[in-house]
Amino acid sequence: MTRRQIMLVIVGLMFAMFLSSLSQTVVGTAMRTIADDLQGLDQQAWVVTAFLITSTVVTPIYGKLSDIFGRRPLFIFAIILFLIGSIASSFSQSMIMLAAFRALQGLGAGGLMSLPLAIMADVLSPRERAKYQGYFLAIFGVSSVLGPLIGGLFAGIDSFAGIEGWRWVFLFNLPIGILALWMVSKFLHLPKHSGSARIDWWGATTIVLAVVPLLLVAEQGTTWGWTSPAALVCYAVGLVSAVAFVLIQRAMGPDALIPLALFRSPTFSMATVIGVFVGIAMFSGMMMIPFVLQIVHHMDPTQAGFMMIPMVAGMMFASIGSGQVISRTGRYRIFPIAGTATMAIALGILALLQYDSPIWLLMIGQLLFGLGLGQLMQTLTIASQNSVEPRDMGVATSSATFFRQLGGTAGTAAVFSLLYGRLPTTLPAAFDDPSHKSEMAAALGDPNVIADPTNSRILEVLQNPADIGHALNSDSSFLTGADPRLAAPFLDGFAQATAAAFWLALVVSIIAFVLSLFFKTPPLRETSALQQALDDDKGYGRETSHRTGPLPTAPVVVETLQPADDDAGGDGDDGGVGDAGVGDERTDPAK
Repeated sequence: MTRRQIMLVIVGLMFAMFLSSLSQTVVGTAMRTIADDLQGLDQQAWVVTAFLITSTVVTPIYGKLSDIFGRRPLFIFAIILFLIGSIASSFSQSMIMLAAFRALQGLGAGGLMSLPLAIMADVLSPRERAKYQGYFLAIFGVSSVLGPLIGGLFAGIDSFAGIEGWRWVFLFNLPIGILALWMVSKFLHLPKHSGSARIDWWGATTIVLAVVPLLLVAEQGTTWGWTSPAALVCYAVGLVSAVAFVLIQRAMGPDALIPLALFRSPTFSMATVIGVFVGIAMFSGMMMIPFVLQIVHHMDPTQAGFMMIPMVAGMMFASIGSGQVISRTGRYRIFPIAGTATMAIALGILALLQYDSPIWLLMIGQLLFGLGLGQLMQTLTIASQNSVEPRDMGVATSSATFFRQLGGTAGTAAVFSLLYGRLPTTLPAAFDDPSHKSEMAAALGDPNVIADPTNSRILEVLQNPADIGHALNSDSSFLTGADPRLAAPFLDGFAQATAAAFWLALVVSIIAFVLSLFFKTPPLRETSALQQALDDDKGYGRETSHRTGPLPTAPVVVETLQPADDDAGGDGDDGGVGDAGVGDERTDPAK
């Protein structure tokens, strides 16, 4: 591939990754409109859960199959499947139908999340790859801002081109996806992989049975109850399936879905563990910050999206900057250490925020949070890729993504569980605060406040003090426009509950920081995975530390030679037969 072809492929990969990351955020702001139109507000969680589960469980499957059959056909298949799911979602007539089509969309999104990084590893050396992976992470950050904006925009219009506005949340994927499909089909041409065709079907089955119940209870635990019969069944099925998965992977050896041999590398193992903790902290922060902006600071989803620009800017600056440094120096050990430390400082600031803290302090916390994440994500991926053999590049990349997503899912479930578990304590405590009591008494003595319909819901809650702790469980919209003196205890109690979630993320980030101090980072390879694999297969010129098999026997070119009298054994430079061997210009088929 020429440099121009590589750049065009990278652009196509960026479009595809933009689609996958945007699809996780664009539906959130439009969900209320969608649920009202399809008359299924109480079923909206299934729409989110269906996409999350399918996109997560197929990630390692895509990686392994791409190692066997090649990246290009799997990536094209993932784009097509994603687009089919998008079109189908736009035709949904019920929330259950939408959840099913979102699951189909997630089956494609799983490939769009992991395969672009594996393809980059094929065509670019680790040092050169670092420059471009920063842009990929910037795409992830931009989508976290554009998603709520686009979703809110389409949900806010009744119809466009004769189609209901919210259905364009899914249809707008088509032009971007078609462009990515065309660019990848035209410019991405890689040699066929020669890996084993033995497919780990039992591994794929057991990983689905292990992950799906655990993700399901993570998403529905607050509704079902964490010790409910349904939750206990999910725990049991997930645990048994996880043990079975490990045993199957051990039996399958190098043909396993996630070969256990990968974890023999200290670098890969440590990068995976740190990635899990980073995923927990990352998703914890990214889920809580929009809540604080919308509830505590009275912002709508669009405004909250704009206010998250500092985090995105920090992520872009750090990811691109660290990529440039890695590309020029080949050194990257400092970035996991600095990234986890910066993220811990940011979470400490966010955990100390009060409901009446100035907004600029929240912006500083966001900026530092983005700077920390930007130094971590691509560094951990590059370290994982650099520690495995070329034939395992796909499964290593997808495994790193898979475990990070699992950590993110666990973090999301943990912080929301902690949030709603703390509210019954923090809300009554805020109402008992003397300063809030005096302000509320003054407000309740004002006839205009009592007559204002925007305060009616708060007045209802105040008449039933036992309901205060659960007042924000299902709806917080009644705080918008309410008298500030009446809303203040709710905001204070909610801010205290979110602080507990930030403290949890802080503890996790500190653990990641400690682990990063022991993170061994071997030098980055100077060649791409594809070139390394070709060199290993040919065995030319030099021994490599990533050889996948014995050297092939090189054909010997027989020449008519006249040995010198004093060098008949071939020790000198006259071309004696004893001098011929692998890597010699006279016997190298390439020469």
